[in-house]
Amino acid sequence: MSLDIWPQTAAWHDGELHLGGVGAVELARTHGTPAYVLDEADFTARARAWLDALPDGDVHYGGKAFLCPEVVRWLDRLGLSLDVCTGGELAVAMAGGMPPERVVFHGNNKSPAELRRAVAWGIGCVVVDSFTEIARLAEIAASLGVRQRVMIRVTPGVDPHTHAFIATGGEDSKFGFSLSAGAAALAVERVAAEPSLELYGLHSHIGSQIFELDAFGTAAARMAGFAAEVGVTRLDLGGGLGIGYTPDDPTPPTPAELVTVLRKETAGLRLAVEPGRSIAGPSTVALYEIGTVKGPFVSVNGGMSDNPRPGMYGAAYTASLAGRASDAPLSPFTVVGKHCESGDVLVRDVPLPDDVRPGDLLAVPVSGAYQRSMASNYNHVPRPPVVAVRDGEARAIVRRESEEDLLRLYL
Repeated sequence: MSLDIWPQTAAWHDGELHLGGVGAVELARTHGTPAYVLDEADFTARARAWLDALPDGDVHYGGKAFLCPEVVRWLDRLGLSLDVCTGGELAVAMAGGMPPERVVFHGNNKSPAELRRAVAWGIGCVVVDSFTEIARLAEIAASLGVRQRVMIRVTPGVDPHTHAFIATGGEDSKFGFSLSAGAAALAVERVAAEPSLELYGLHSHIGSQIFELDAFGTAAARMAGFAAEVGVTRLDLGGGLGIGYTPDDPTPPTPAELVTVLRKETAGLRLAVEPGRSIAGPSTVALYEIGTVKGPFVSVNGGMSDNPRPGMYGAAYTASLAGRASDAPLSPFTVVGKHCESGDVLVRDVPLPDDVRPGDLLAVPVSGAYQRSMASNYNHVPRPPVVAVRDGEARAIVRRESEEDLLRLYL
């Protein structure tokens, strides 16, 4: 059985894709293409699944997957917390009205200005990532007259069997303090010695797009053992649960299945998780218009500027005709973008009708995590909007960039 990779409200009527009760043709006519179409009901349901899986812990949405003020408001209403990793993400959290006590600040090289802004705002927790940062944060907190809660990021030495670019729990990672080398224990001592810092818990994150629950279990066991050694009762085990991108991908574990594995190793501890991709990824479909068809190549009006993941680490996607029905035989096509790069490929060898033609709409599912977050203005292409759909209505929650937006920065 093939994996269902479309949002929960996706439906096909006479060959036309509908999301949240809104047809692809109407979406393209009203909001243009390319566009990211976010199924609000799907996003909300996936967030609630994490809350249901961990009722006695904390769920921090991983903001780096996708973040905008409207999504922050959704998270706040649902009762999720939020983790950010830059000053820009912090600014979005503030703009969206997230209570500061429910925000966690990550990052391996937070600037003094970023830390000062976060502490002055009243941020709930800072995840410290180096000895330099411990001293820097202690000085900032003392100057502001507050005692700042911190978690210590620990690298537990676990191989998550994922792409090297998104593995973060090994001893060679740029993140955190090594558990086996003793740096994590020394970090605990350094924090305890600072009157302006409060050791709130321990943190680890072994990577992203992980399907093997054993890796999570191993990390949980090592972190729980260390927590017992240093007398800490809160443990944040990060995110990283994988999702399917094509019908041929394996069925990913559910939040409940992952939490069951984590709980076996963390009895008695207050547990936190940080799902991002597993909430945002499947909730969004990228909608494009075909401009040219040349042999096996179908060119769309987007590309590597709105989805750099295939070029960065070979991420695989699929695509479907979204605006009409076709009885034509299927043939393999490669969907490419409009950029001046041979590597500007979105989907390779995807079955599409032989009569695919310019003007057709093409939908790429599972486009909600890291695409808009990583999008660029390469070749001076403005970034697409994010359009939320629900109950037959569509509204832009991130507007389309214009050429005026691009030119505004030039002196």
